[in-house]
Order: sequence, then C-alpha cells, then structure tokens
Amino acid sequence: MNSLPPVKIKRPASVLVRDFFEHNQEDLKLRMVGTDDGLSRRILEPSVNRPGLALSGFFTYFAYKRVQVIGNSELSFLGGLKPELARQRFSQLCSQDIPCIVLARGRMIPQDLIEIANEAGITVMQTSMITMKFINQATIKLDYHFAPMTLIHACLVDVQGIGVLVQGDSGTGKSEAVIGLLQRGCSLVADDVVRLRLIEERDVVGSAPETTQNMIEIRGLGILNVAALFGVGAVRLTKRVDLVVRLRAGIETSELERVGMGERKVPLMGIDTPTVEIPVAPGRDVASLIELAALNYKLKAFGYNSAVDFDQRLLKKMADRQLG
Repeated sequence: MNSLPPVKIKRPASVLVRDFFEHNQEDLKLRMVGTDDGLSRRILEPSVNRPGLALSGFFTYFAYKRVQVIGNSELSFLGGLKPELARQRFSQLCSQDIPCIVLARGRMIPQDLIEIANEAGITVMQTSMITMKFINQATIKLDYHFAPMTLIHACLVDVQGIGVLVQGDSGTGKSEAVIGLLQRGCSLVADDVVRLRLIEERDVVGSAPETTQNMIEIRGLGILNVAALFGVGAVRLTKRVDLVVRLRAGIETSELERVGMGERKVPLMGIDTPTVEIPVAPGRDVASLIELAALNYKLKAFGYNSAVDFDQRLLKKMADRQLG
C-alpha cells in the first residue's frame, strides 16, 4: 500500500497572548482587568509560572517566557510587604519582559500595581478558577497551541466515536461520502482541508480551519452549512484521528484485501495509524463501507478480530476433518 503523501509539519515557536486569551476565554474563565496593549506579546514556552521567588527579589532562573500566575500565596506575600516595597517588587517583575499576568481565584491586586503593569505594556487578566486547576487547564491548552501542526487534503468525520480521516484524489467523492455519513448520524469535523496537531507525541488531533468550520463543499450544490442543515449535533470542533480510509478509483480487485488478517498502517505525523482502502465505482455505497470500516476498527479495539475468528473456524474445521 502506498504511504500518505509527505506533509510539511510546523512547530509553533510562540503564541500570541491575544490568541491565548481569545481561544480560551470561556474555558479558563478569563477576563481582562488591565490594558490590552500586551495582547501582542508572545508566550514562548507552553507552561505557566508562579512568580513567588521573583516577588521576593530572586530572579535567577526566572521563567520569564511563561504565563505568570498569581495565587493566594503570592497575594499574601505582597500584602505583607510595605506598599512601597510591594510596588518595587512588582515593578521588577513587570520589567522582565513576561508575556502576561493572570490573577487566580477571582482575586485582585491594588490599583497602583495594575497601573505599573499597564505602563509596562503587560496585560493583567483575572480568572475565577482556583490556582492549581487553572494551572492544569492552562498547561493543557498551551500544549495544544504549541503542538506540531500541518494541513492535509482530506475530510475528517466522527463515526460513532471513531475519528475517520477520509482521503482520496480529487473527484473520488470524499465529500459525498461524508454527506452519507452525516445522514446516518455521524459528525463532521473538517471538509477538504484538515488541520492536524500532534499532541504529546502520541495522538493526532484534527480540526477545521476557522474559515471552513461547519462547512462542506458538494459539486453542483456549492458550499453548505452542515450545522444549519443537520443540526449542531452534526458538527465537532476537534477529533482524534483513529483510522485512515483511502478512496481509490480504478483499483484492481487483485490489489484489495479480501480477508483482513494483517492490519495495515500508515505514518501520520510520525504516528502509525490503521488504514483501509476502499475502491470507488458507480453504484457503490461508499458511506456505508466507511461506516463498516469504523465499526470493525471499534470491534478490534474491544479485542475482537473478525478475520482471526474466521481463520480459527477454518483451522478447527480442517482439524475435525483430519480426525475423521
């Protein structure tokens, strides 16, 4: 079987504070309490830092490239300092070219400290989440933003919980097959162009570019809004890729897998991913075949392999005949 065509993988070197805020404002319960001049600053590391030592005046090995999170401990420390010393320490923190500051637990710092951050061009945000929960969630979000990324020509659909990446040459009917799957209750993630991210060097997660979210193109009909036609349950924002289905036109039957004893895999962003090939021909219900492929993958995930079961039945029958 041919491997997937090579793709260019991009690893982001930084993330804008604006993107971090806008993409995670609801999930991380963020709101700005300071200037928005710092939204153009860049987060250079996919993690967060609690600047307790920095507020005490110790800046050796200070992680200035990370989002700075101030919780109860830091606020208590600042509150125990004389006002002039607190302003001095906070000013030193803001002079370190940090990306932004997040105040946890819905807490607030004195207005004069907010003004110091504003003058330094650093955005101060506030979250109602407790400190450790915010740190955990923000780290996951940052890992996603910093994950290696690529764009691939395909469709991605959620078939009964299985993320199926449908590939094929132009004109093989990828989008038409996806429409058939949507009519069976499946969910669209992306049509035509899929943005893939490699999460924790383990999972390949797909999504649609912002301009094509919820949209699908059908020759003769044009661009269709899937959410409007099938309901919001027919779309998903992201999905892990579990199975690659390649549609092939003009394939010889001798090249096809007949029994399915060996599981075939292709490298997808360095991750070996199960794959099947489905021939495209007039009159074939490709959507049903893709759904069957996804269900068969799910059976294998539960430990049942139809091909192995069939092989064992044949071996048992041959053994029974030899025993008379």
